[in-house]
Order: sequence, then C-alpha cells, then structure tokens
Amino acid sequence: MPLKMASPMKRKGSSLHQFRKRIPADLIGKVDGIDLQIPIGESFVTKRLSAKTDTIVMSLQTRDPSEARRRHTVVTAYLDSVWDGIRFGPARLNHKQVVALSGEVYRDLLTTFGDDPVSPDLWQSVMMDVASAQAGNILFIGTQEERRLAALERRYGYLVDRVLSRHALRIDRDSRERLLLESTRSLTQATFQLLKHAESDFTPDPEANRFPAFAPPERKAAPLPEPAPLPTTSLTGLVDAWWIEAKATGRKPSTYESYRNTMLKFVKHLGHDDASKVTPEDVIAFKDARLAEINPRNGKPISPKTVKGSDLAGLKVVFDWAVTNRKMATNPATDVTLKLGKERRTRPKGFTDAEAATILRHARDHRRGKERPTTFAAKRWVPWLCAYTGARVGEIAQLRKQDVRQEAERWIIHISPDAGTVKTDEARDVPLHLDLIDEGFIEFVKASKAGPLFLIPAQDGDVLGPLQGVKNRLGEFVREVVDDPRVQPNHGWRHRFKSVCRDMGVDPGVRDAIQGHAARTVADEYGEVSITAKAIAIDKLPRYVIK
Repeated sequence: MPLKMASPMKRKGSSLHQFRKRIPADLIGKVDGIDLQIPIGESFVTKRLSAKTDTIVMSLQTRDPSEARRRHTVVTAYLDSVWDGIRFGPARLNHKQVVALSGEVYRDLLTTFGDDPVSPDLWQSVMMDVASAQAGNILFIGTQEERRLAALERRYGYLVDRVLSRHALRIDRDSRERLLLESTRSLTQATFQLLKHAESDFTPDPEANRFPAFAPPERKAAPLPEPAPLPTTSLTGLVDAWWIEAKATGRKPSTYESYRNTMLKFVKHLGHDDASKVTPEDVIAFKDARLAEINPRNGKPISPKTVKGSDLAGLKVVFDWAVTNRKMATNPATDVTLKLGKERRTRPKGFTDAEAATILRHARDHRRGKERPTTFAAKRWVPWLCAYTGARVGEIAQLRKQDVRQEAERWIIHISPDAGTVKTDEARDVPLHLDLIDEGFIEFVKASKAGPLFLIPAQDGDVLGPLQGVKNRLGEFVREVVDDPRVQPNHGWRHRFKSVCRDMGVDPGVRDAIQGHAARTVADEYGEVSITAKAIAIDKLPRYVIK
C-alpha cells in the first residue's frame, strides 16, 4: 500500500485551502525564536516559532485545488530546508555566494522600480541615505565598524532577510555581516542605474553581469555553536523601510519625521526595539502613557487629538505596511483608538478685526535687532501676505524671489512645492492685493537676493529644517501681541481669510482655489479658476485700517 503524502486540506468555516504539518520530532523544543518567512504565491507569511510549537498551520490563500497543491509543495520544500538548517547549524557563505546573493538585492530593486523610477531626486536621496549608513551615522555606542554595521542592519537588513528567506537560509554572524556589506555595494549600483533610468537613460548596466549564479552551501553536520535566531525586525528599522517606499509615492518628509519621532517614543516606552514582541496591550499602554504625559513647552497634558491623529495614526500606517510586506504577522495597533469629545469653542478660530490689525501693526512697526535679515523680513511681511492670501504660513515663509512675478500689470506669487513643501503637492498662483503693493512688498522683493526671501537654506540645500525655525519664530512673534491660547498664532489667518471672503460674497470655489483647498464636489473639479477670477476676488477684500 503506497504511503499517503501530505496534501492541502480545508478548515471548517473557510473555503480556502490550508497547510498543516507537524515539526519533525527531533526538532520539537529546538525552534524557539525562529522566524519563518514562508512563501505563499507571490508573497510571504511571517511566523515566529516558540518552544511549544509542534505544528505549522496556515492558510494557503487560494480556493483553486491545483494551485493549493502547488503552494503546498513549495511550503513543504521551504520548511524542509529550514529544518535542515536547524539540524546542521547556521551555514557559512563563501565570497562567491555572498556576491551572488547581493546580486539578488540588485535585481529586486531593478525589478521593482526599473520601468517606473519616479524621479532623480528620489535616487539621489537614497544614495545619500546609503552613504550615511556606510559612514555609521547612528546613535549607537561602539567602534566605527560596529556603528556602520548597526546602521546598515537597521536600514537595509530587511533586504538581506528577503533574499535569505527566498533560499530558506540561516547563516552565521560573519556571513551575515559580509552579505550586508556586499548588499550595500549592490544597492549603490542599483541606485545609480535607477537614477539613470529616472533621467531617461535606459542604457544597460555594464556591471549587471558581475553577479554569479547562487549555489547553496553544502550542509556539514558540525553544529558546535548554538544556532542563533534570525535577526529580529526593529521598530525603528520599520519606519526607515516604510519611508523608502513612501518617499517614492510622494509622502512628505514631515510625515516621516512625525512617524519616526512617534516610533522612537514607542521604543522608549517599551524598553526594546523588537517589532515581533509588540502586542495590542503594548499599544494601549503607550496610548495611556502619552495621554498622561506633560508637554514641556506649555506645561499641559498632551492633546488627545495629537495622540490619536499623530501617535496612533503613525503606528497604524507603519505596522500596516509591515504586515503587507511580511515583516509582521499582524498589526497590533489596528483596533486601538481614542474617542475624542466635541471640542469646546468659546471664540472663532480666526483672528478678530482687532487682533488682525494689532498683528499687522506689530509687523509694520517691528525694528530689526540682532536677528538675521531674513528673520526680520519674515516678521515684517509674512503676516501681511497671510492676511491677504489665506495661505499656510509655511507656504509663504518658503517663498523665493523667482516666485514673485508680474503678469499684465498684476503682481502674483507662485506657491509651489518646488520651494519646499505644499500640503496638496499642487502649485497655485495668487494675485497680490493692492494694499501689499502700497506697503512696499514689491520694492522689498526687487531689492532681495535670488533665492528664498525669508529663510537661509542649510548647507546641503535643505529648507525644511530652516522653514520650521522661521514658523516657530513667527508664532512667537504673534504671541507677543495676541496671547489668547484659543487661536493659533499662524493658522488663524487661514480661518479669518475664509470668513472675510464669505462676508464679501466671494465664490466658494474661487476662495478654495486661492487657499489651496480641495474641491468640495466632483462638479467643482471641472474647469479652472483663472488668475482673473482670483484677482476679482482678492480686490473685493477690504484694506486693513492700521492706526
């Protein structure tokens, strides 16, 4: 009678086929802490084994019997390789095998982005990230080489894990370090090639064939050192890995900074950096701890709105990405939320007539002390520009001289993400109110040097850091004369502008276009709001009377 081979089965209550197979008897109790990256179709399922695990049970994620049998065979082969790796200990790779596997890192990146490489800026940024990691730029105490390996592991270790999982390989520490360093070299090569693609140069990489075919190492039963568990996925590493993809899809650096800061707080709260150990209870405890935390800037508890909209939202996004990319089995933050009560409003969100006039007078009368000329200029002109455009303070603070132009005797400012950052990532033109011309803004622009009017970029050309500093200074400047905590010192202008437009009968679609707000309905998306329509609306706004 022939032996009956293991085959897919169905679980009661589910139409999907299931894989179920016991761990070999000689390995029971020896798999504690082992991470599996099990291939299912075109993706991977992550499982962490414990000392009590005796059976591998999982969905094959298909209803097709023939596809289920194929997947069952692939999973069985993968697990057999893992069991052999545990029996014989972690393998040592020779140099040729290391280079071969690093070639898979190269090809993975070219396969994912080769046909649609997004933009040259992205790959120049990735090159800088790789160089920073190779330089060992990480908050870690150790030698230069230890810092370098730690930085590379945190940022690119997941690429190595993906390749090792594909071959069901467990390797020793020395092999991993060599593979990590070699993979960084192939990552640099791939990034350079993708940069050429983004610049419309699809000339084949002359060095693409330097990677040999991979031949698995021979298994030799000499398990002297105890097999070390596969590297864990770090929480901070998840944010960096998420950002590589998010950057390519247009997410903003400010979002990355917010999520990264949240994850650093979460790691500090947990006391560890291991994503596989995070539970929903950990996220709930973090939420409660944040709500009890005092903001050192104002001495008040952290806002529930901040905890929900920033902390919990950031964790959910990063963990969702990790689950999708098989780095975590589940999202521990999925069901954790915070119900916000209705915000008490005891005054309008925008500045009152008296407050607006006070701020503009304060800006006009301001005299420069020891501050930078750009900071002085920001205090003088940004409030006035916000008052007559309703723009976000950051959009105005990052204006450049070339963003101010004249068309048909009308002065216009061009608000563009090219200057720094715009929330909608869409440029727009806003005509200037004649009061700004009479105040002398155009004379100021003409006398200014080329480049940003109100900030000094960092040495590497970055404006986001300096921009935040200018926004902080402007907030403090307004608080010198309007100290009511119920109105935001910078954002109050956007609310006021909307109110004034309503009073003057400005068409809702036109005022939204001036301020860069999204269309309210599908119908509003048809057609364009012309400069003429915006100019007519701007001219309806009354001049501020400053005594």
